Order: sequence, then structure tokens, then C-alpha cells
Amino acid sequence: MNTTWSRFNITSVTLGFAFLYLPIVLLVIFSFNESKLVTVWGGFSTKWYVSLFQNKALIDAAWVTIRVGLISATVATVLGTMAALALTRYTRFRGRVLFSGMVFAPLVMPEVITGLSLLLLFVAIGLDRGFLTLTLAHISFTMCFVAVVVQSRLVTFDRSLEEAAMDLGATPVATFFQVTLPVILPAIVSGWMLAFTLSLDDLVTSSFTSGPGATTLPMKIYSQVRLGVTPEINAACTILIAIVATGVIIASIVNKRREVQRQRDEQAAQRG
Repeated sequence: MNTTWSRFNITSVTLGFAFLYLPIVLLVIFSFNESKLVTVWGGFSTKWYVSLFQNKALIDAAWVTIRVGLISATVATVLGTMAALALTRYTRFRGRVLFSGMVFAPLVMPEVITGLSLLLLFVAIGLDRGFLTLTLAHISFTMCFVAVVVQSRLVTFDRSLEEAAMDLGATPVATFFQVTLPVILPAIVSGWMLAFTLSLDDLVTSSFTSGPGATTLPMKIYSQVRLGVTPEINAACTILIAIVATGVIIASIVNKRREVQRQRDEQAAQRG
């Protein structure tokens, strides 16, 4: 296979990466800017990070965002995995088409419609907007992403492994936890990380379903950006980028080690 890169390919890749990541790099650089003007470099300084951690409003919003993200991602992962199992293993049950459409509807539904629908639901049932409604909203639109990721793994799952375990006397529950779950665990972890990232990033749905004491960090940043970007916002965004990048790197390392260990086990089995 010819792996030589032409000038056109190199230029295309360079421009593509620059378009995607140059704004992020500039944001990180200007978070260390001495000047209050985010577009004028005034020297290196970390004072805006110190100022950020002294800003109680931003810290409270970040804490709300993290709590909502952790809770909603965990619940969405459980529900999404159950939905994926139902759609993959039980292909013939009454209402399957309707169930599948309801699970995957948030994927194609505009966020404005989702947020407004949830707002009308909470008002109709008399549920005051706050941390609970915000968490429920995030669960509702992140669950479908988990279901898609897990279902794609279950489609290629070798059912003979489960059949062999049950033939050896394992119960369906034991088979799931000892055979099925370890195999699909990377997909579940990926789904959780995707749900957590989407929860951290959400603005539109949160604007409809949040209430007093439940302001998320994206909402807080957006409200401040309308009055003008400050270096504190750059610092907050840089910290979020670092957290997400660290999570992605850790997940990649774990998956790589798992793959290497699996290959070693297969080689050992072949030798034996």
C-alpha cells in the first residue's frame, strides 16, 4: 500500500486540524493573559485562575454542572443499556417500533423542542424547576446516545458465549454479569463518557428546565459572554477542556491496555 502523502493531502489535513483546534489553542493561551482585554496580549499571568476560584457564582455553577453530569450520565447509562438490550435481544414484542422511536427520538429532535416539551411537562405535573428537573432533562436526552453506542456493540456480540455459559449451569443473571457485561463494558464506558460530556455541554435544554439554585456553568458563561468575554471565562473553559481531554486520554489508555491484554490471552490460548 502506498502511504506517501502528497502536498494536497498534507495541506488539507493541516487546514482541517487548524480549523478545529486553533480556536481552542488561542482560548487556552489567552486564559494566561495579563491584560483584561482578551484580544490583546499583555504578558503571561495566572491571576485569572486565582480570580476564577474566588468567583463564588462560577464555582457554584460548576459544582451544579458536575453533579448533574455525574448523576444524569450514570442513570442514562443504566437505562440506555437496558433499552439497548431490549431492542437487541427481544426483536419481536408488541410496540417495539414505537419503543425504538421513543428511545431514539432525542437524537433527531431539536433541542429547543425537547427543552420546551420538558418544561411543559414539568409545569403540567406541578414539579418546580430546579436541580431535579434539570437532572431529569439531561437523563432524557443523553440516554438515547448511550443506547446507540451499546446497541452497536450488542449487534456484533457472539451469543454462543452466553449459550455456552448457560449450558454449563450459569443462570441468566450470572451469565449477564460474568460474560455479557465484561464484553460490552467498553461500550458502556464510552456511552457514559459521551453522556457526561453532553451534559456538561448542554445549554438550550438546561435553559428551559433549570430553576433557582440550579444554574449550570454553560448558562453562567453564556450570560456573561453577552456582556463581554472576560479572561475568567477563558480560564473556566480551559479547565473544562483539560478535564475532558484527561478523561479521553485515560479512556484511550485503558482501552489500549485491554486490547493488548486480550491479544496476549488469545496468543497464550493458541499456544496452549
